[in-house]
Amino acid sequence: MRLYLSSSSVGDHPQRLVDLLCGGRRAVVIANALDRSPEFRGVVLAEELTVLRRLGLDVRELDVRHGGEVLAEIDLVWVCGGNVFELRRALAASGADEAIAGLLREDRIVYGGNSAGACVLAPSLRGLETVDEPGGDPPFDGLGLIDFAVVPHTSAPGRPGVPECDRLAERYRADGTPHRTLHDGQALVSDGGATELV
Repeated sequence: MRLYLSSSSVGDHPQRLVDLLCGGRRAVVIANALDRSPEFRGVVLAEELTVLRRLGLDVRELDVRHGGEVLAEIDLVWVCGGNVFELRRALAASGADEAIAGLLREDRIVYGGNSAGACVLAPSLRGLETVDEPGGDPPFDGLGLIDFAVVPHTSAPGRPGVPECDRLAERYRADGTPHRTLHDGQALVSDGGATELV
C-alpha cells in the first residue's frame, strides 16, 4: 500500500510523493471535506491543483457527490483537508471509500492526503470531534487503512501548531490510542512496508 499523508498541502518533501507514483501522472483531487464552505473550498482546491501540476501531474478535481469517475484509471488520489466528518460522509455516500480501499489493497493507486485527508484513513475518528464540527450522527468509523490515528498541525520547535490538535495528541497519549503526530511540513510515507516520517 502506497501512502503519502501530510499535515499541510504536500509538505516539505513532494519528491517522495512523485517517487511513489513510479512514473504515473494521472491524478484527481477530492475536496469534499470542504463542501460546507464553498468559497474556501474553491480557494483550497485551486491551490492543491496548482501544487500538483507543478510536480508534473495531469490532475483534475473529482467531486464524489457527482460520481462518474473511474478511479481505476488514476495513479494518484489526493484528498484535501477540511472537516474529516464531512469527508467521511461524502466518501461513504458515493462508495468512493470502498473503491479507494480496494485499489490501494491491490496496489493500483497511490493515496495522498493532508490533514483530514490523512486522518480519515485511521480505524476510528474518535477524538477528532474536538477539532472538527462533527454534525448530527457523526460517522466515527475511519477507513481502517492504517492502524493508528493521525494528528496533523501539531506544534514543533519554531512551528506553532493548532491548540486543539496539540490537546488531541495529549489525549491520545494519555489514553494509549496509537497515533502519529505531524507538524506542518511533515509527512508519513509508506511504500508497502514500514511507515516513515519525513
